[in-house]
Amino acid sequence: MRLQGWVLWAVLPLLCLAAKRKNMDKFEDYHSQTQSSTPLKLDDAAYDDLTASPRNYSVAVLLTALEARFGCQLCRDFQPEWDLLSKSWVKGDKNGETRILYGTLDFTAGKGTFQRLMLQTAPVILLFPPTSGPNGKPDSQPIRYDFTAGPQSAEQIYAWVNRHLPEGPKPAIRRPPNYVRIVTVTTIILGLMSFFSVAYAYVLPIIQNRNIWAAISLITILLFTSGHMFNHIRKVPYVVGDGKGGISYFAGGFSNQYGMETQVVAAIYGTLSFATIALALKVPRMSDPKKQQAAVFIWGAVMFGMYSFLLSVFRVKNGGYPFHLPPF
Repeated sequence: MRLQGWVLWAVLPLLCLAAKRKNMDKFEDYHSQTQSSTPLKLDDAAYDDLTASPRNYSVAVLLTALEARFGCQLCRDFQPEWDLLSKSWVKGDKNGETRILYGTLDFTAGKGTFQRLMLQTAPVILLFPPTSGPNGKPDSQPIRYDFTAGPQSAEQIYAWVNRHLPEGPKPAIRRPPNYVRIVTVTTIILGLMSFFSVAYAYVLPIIQNRNIWAAISLITILLFTSGHMFNHIRKVPYVVGDGKGGISYFAGGFSNQYGMETQVVAAIYGTLSFATIALALKVPRMSDPKKQQAAVFIWGAVMFGMYSFLLSVFRVKNGGYPFHLPPF
């Protein structure tokens, strides 16, 4: 019995060393596979072997269903992002210093695992932390990531994985150049340059036309002074009932207004502006004195009528305002 005890004490350290060596060899074996193909393509047996305890490394496994017959569009949309994440990580960590492996388990190759985990939806990411070593955790249960917010980018999953890994430098995600976008943007720029070089002689007079810029400025001023942005911010109604079977176009008080009211006020301001411009610029250039006199009376009457209507609207907004102009 004493001899058997001594033999047991002598063999036990060797068994522990062999188990530790096997654990290290497993990581090195899988890590070497990722140099040629990443993420690792897993089946039920490989999944069980890769995630078995004890392990001194982390494992991130994507459980997905890529075949069209399963109808998982989210799986197919996310797969390129998962491939980009794993390839960027392996490329930036060729020596395996972060000690993490990336794998993909498709439903067709891992039906037993899906049934054992009772997964009803896909995709799902499981992150297995190490159970031994300096960063080992006693709880061997994986950390689960569900795609409740729809497709995720590689950067979002990278941040989630990074939060659950030990402190230290991590490889960055490097997206390959989008050559289609580069060619498209270059073609558009060259096309615009060609267009402007040909149309320069025709476009320049339009751009330099003061009347066009004056009209644009006037329309913009009328648009914003009439309360257009107020309507968009407050989501005001267009019109409301007045409680007597009719329609109310103007809201009482200075902190309220309706959509129709904005358009009416903008039309008033526009008419007054056009009348002022006509009296200041157009009427003095008339050569016929009688036509000039008639234009003055007409535009003057328009201005008087519009100001009368504007004051009536102001009295609706402010019931205590005592002044008015006929006929409104």
